[in-house]
Amino acid sequence: MKLLAITSCPNGIAHTYMAAENLQKAAEKLGHQMKVETQGSIGIENELTAQEIQEADGIIIAADKSVDKSRFVGKKLLVTGVQDGIRKPEELIEYVLSGDVPVHQEDLKSVAEYKQEMKDKQNPIYRHLMNGVSYMIPFVVVGGILIALALGLGGHPTAKGMQVDPNSIWNSILNVGAASFGFMVPILAGFIAMSIADRPGLVPGMVGGWIAAHGEFYHSTAGAGFLGGIIAGFLAGYLAKWIKTWKVPKMVQPIMPILIIPILATTVVAAIFIFIIGQPVAAVFTGLTNFLNGMQGASSILLALILGAMIAFDMGGPVNKVAFLFGSAMIASGNYTIMGPIAAAICIPPIGMGLATLLNKKKYEEAEREAGKAAFFMGLFGITEGAIPFAAKDPIRVIPSIMVGSMVGAVIAMIGHVGDHVPHGGLIVAALGAIDHVVMFILAIIVGIFITAFMVNALKKNVE
Repeated sequence: MKLLAITSCPNGIAHTYMAAENLQKAAEKLGHQMKVETQGSIGIENELTAQEIQEADGIIIAADKSVDKSRFVGKKLLVTGVQDGIRKPEELIEYVLSGDVPVHQEDLKSVAEYKQEMKDKQNPIYRHLMNGVSYMIPFVVVGGILIALALGLGGHPTAKGMQVDPNSIWNSILNVGAASFGFMVPILAGFIAMSIADRPGLVPGMVGGWIAAHGEFYHSTAGAGFLGGIIAGFLAGYLAKWIKTWKVPKMVQPIMPILIIPILATTVVAAIFIFIIGQPVAAVFTGLTNFLNGMQGASSILLALILGAMIAFDMGGPVNKVAFLFGSAMIASGNYTIMGPIAAAICIPPIGMGLATLLNKKKYEEAEREAGKAAFFMGLFGITEGAIPFAAKDPIRVIPSIMVGSMVGAVIAMIGHVGDHVPHGGLIVAALGAIDHVVMFILAIIVGIFITAFMVNALKKNVE
């Protein structure tokens, strides 16, 4: 049988390629041909051709972000999450060939097909949100690194903190970084809306996000931040999607997506933010930011424990992404000490499991020891997913071990006032100069990985 697949995850770094590899291995094991198109952070690779789609016996989309399905009309199409592509590829292949998978239709769907599609999507709200996050992250990364470089190499301490000479090249770099940060909320909102309503949602989403981020539109001293961006994105997306359902004369149809829908949706979203919800949302976001900035003692430790547990729990999955989004949003608000503990927790599971395989080889099979080397390396670059093979094989022992290690590491980072100017983790961000209090950051990681390694080895039995 000839099978095709598409894999994609919000960040487009690890899950995308792990799912692709596992699907290809499973297809080979079951005696089928499979080609996998990956839609990762560097774009589309191994793109499926029209002829390949025509000849395919079945198609699998394992993705946690929106994927264009229009080219698969008339083909058996299974849509699921990227985690399923990693953890149960054989089941997906067997299911798509079983005859129970519906043929993808272009227009109206039956009630049964619609229910199946909703089930396959597994929470569209999360999917739309992660689509926006995946486009937002590069802007925050670029802005954070440029600002960190400008302050680290060209700044000097003052009573108001690090300052850069306004006439130096470093000030220009600082301004470019700040400009990149300025795109964060509009990009988040725009691509949430585009995920919901396709291209007609992009303009109202981005404009709504820009209005949300700038309080002067609704007479507020502060903007509504990422919270306002999320609201604007969903509001614009569903509004544009609703307008798309209107029955209009044929002569008007060609200009609906490029003129009518964007103008109407943009105007309505702008009016809602300016006259109704702008100030209340901004007040909520400001209150949240002030509360987090003022957290001390036990409350900050509790927050670190929660964030560390969330990061390690599903290693790049939905729970992990919620904590990650929270930390990223706080960076844009000028609070770097939320992302600091998250950055430490991110790399502890893979490095900890890699260390565990080195400390006690009797507990692991040869394949696991090789996976441990890869996990250790992935952890250095902040890729939590390196621990997934271990958790998938032995979740009862591995998941609690990596959660405890990440929680302890996050607490140490919080106590040490570790800050991270970039929404990423691992030692790579320290090497780029994006970490405040580097010594405490490294200490947090070291303690966390040793706790993970010792705990998992204590729980595991020797391989027979």
